[in-house]
Parts: sequence; C-alpha cells; structure tokens
Amino acid sequence: MLDGHGDGAPDLAAAYQNAARYSQKDGVYFLNDATDPDIPIGGPGTIALEIFEQQPATDAILVPMGDTALIRGLAAVAKQLSPKVRIIGVQAEHAPSYVLSWREGRPHPTETCDTIADGLATRTPEPANVDAIRQLVDDVRLVSDDQLLHAIHHLLYEEHLVAEPAGAAATAAVLAEPQPFGEHVVALLTGTNVRPDILHAAASLNR
Repeated sequence: MLDGHGDGAPDLAAAYQNAARYSQKDGVYFLNDATDPDIPIGGPGTIALEIFEQQPATDAILVPMGDTALIRGLAAVAKQLSPKVRIIGVQAEHAPSYVLSWREGRPHPTETCDTIADGLATRTPEPANVDAIRQLVDDVRLVSDDQLLHAIHHLLYEEHLVAEPAGAAATAAVLAEPQPFGEHVVALLTGTNVRPDILHAAASLNR
C-alpha cells in the first residue's frame, strides 16, 4: 500500500499514519474510513440493500474485515432489513487484531500483521469500532494465506473472477467451513487489485 509520498507502508495502520502526516500540507484533506462516522452507512450500507433486493431470504453474509468500515456499515443496514441474518467477519490469521478484539470484548492490538492480504492488515483496533462489531457481528473467522490463495484459484477457474487476497477472504472462509452457514449465503468479493506474483502463485496451484 502506498502513502501520499509514493512510499510503501507495511500495514493499514502505518499507511494511515503516513497519510495523516501528508495531510498536514495545505490543500490536503485526510478522510479515514475507519474512524469517520459518515462513511459506513453512506457507502457499505448500500451493499446490504443490493443483497436483499436480489436475495431476500439471505441467511448469512460473510464479509472481509480490515479496518471494519465495510462490515460495520453493511451489518447496520442488513440487521434493519433482516434481524435474523448472521453477519460473519473474516480476517487473515496473521492479522487477527479485530477477530481477537471481537472475541475478548476489548481492543487487542498485535505486534505485526504479516499477510498477503494487505487490505486486512490491521494491528491497532479502534475502541469504538470494536464496540460496534461486538454489537453487529454475529461470528468471526480466520483464514490462512494458503486458504486465501486457494480461494483466489477457485474464483479464477470456477467463477471466472479475479480477486485480491483480501477480496477473496469471505470465499476462503466458505471453502474452509465443514458445515454450511445456511441455505442462502453471500460471500462478499471486495477487490481485484491483486499483485501479479500472487495471482501467478494462486493460478499455479493444482486444480
């Protein structure tokens, strides 16, 4: 991930810090979707509307969980449309800060977040976001980098869709789950910005 200077950052927290520093320049405004109160409902919430328009009987929605803006907005609207729907957050097992926080009921930062899923690479949970997902998210799952690669492979060859690791996280959780999440399950695919080396590694897996 790149900051405003074009330099790389190791994870979302570092990228936010770099962007915040860059925003001190005149004419630059920093909008952090992890903490801005207007982002979740206005953007991600519309995904829930589309899901229930197309499949009103949806039992469960699996959502990649990075800084939690996506899952908070989607879940808030989905629960209004269908209080019984289960919202399941998915993180990379080497970047589990929000999963650990959800389980423990308090922010649980991690020292590192070494995963190929840079969109899920969070290590410093926001307390308000932890409170929100504790209220809105019914369950959480962790997936390995290997499972993410297999999910990218599956989407590529079975669905003819290209996904980045973070975008394939929900699919990875579905493929790894021995028991179904329900009769009507939605696995959100959220991004296609995959590095060529990762796409090649996933495509080269045995079919």
